[in-house]
Amino acid sequence: MRIARIGSWAVAAVIGLLYGAAGTIGQSAQWGVLPLGLIVAVAGTGALLLAVRLLTGDRWAGLATGLGVMLTTLVLSGRGPGGSVVVPAPADGEISTGVIWTLAVPVMVAIVVAWPRLAPRASASGASSLDDDPASTN
Repeated sequence: MRIARIGSWAVAAVIGLLYGAAGTIGQSAQWGVLPLGLIVAVAGTGALLLAVRLLTGDRWAGLATGLGVMLTTLVLSGRGPGGSVVVPAPADGEISTGVIWTLAVPVMVAIVVAWPRLAPRASASGASSLDDDPASTN
């Protein structure tokens, strides 16, 4: 069981790396004045983090996904070996979509990981809550 859990964390981190790359590269896309790339990147990453947390019921899987996204964002935001920059620094006094993306990712991860459990876990015996009703008679 422990190996399966660690494996799920590894898969979640890899998926986070992929979403981080897509979001970091796509966040700068504009449609007129609308930052469409940033909107899609934040919505997609937020949905991924939420889905991992809800489907696995595990904060650690959500954290692994978020760390994958943050790691990719960090790596791609720096200057590459050839001198290229995927997320350029904004001009003085301006805020770019890259800055918003870089700050939005850790905020989303913190919210998803810190959110309390919504539903109680099923009992170990696998019985449903209806079976535990003392008022029911057979």
